[in-house]
Amino acid sequence: MHHTLFNQNLSNLPRLASRAFSTTSNQMKNKVPQYQKIFQEDNGLPVHIKGGTTDVLLYRLTMTITIAGTCFSLYWLLSACMPKSKKD
Repeated sequence: MHHTLFNQNLSNLPRLASRAFSTTSNQMKNKVPQYQKIFQEDNGLPVHIKGGTTDVLLYRLTMTITIAGTCFSLYWLLSACMPKSKKD
């Protein structure tokens, strides 16, 4: 019983997959020209923040994580290379 249900679902997989992709491709609009216009515009902004508020927030978050990780690594590297004090 379990194997027949599995085989039936497996045989329907190509049909279901093609249906899912065909419906999404019909509903999607090509936004590449719109994004090309935004990113090629000469407005003095660096390319990593031309996308708007989301790009600015992602850039700042990435830089914060990078700087914090670098400082954390340097702290542990320096603490590892310091000689241990002998406690008697």
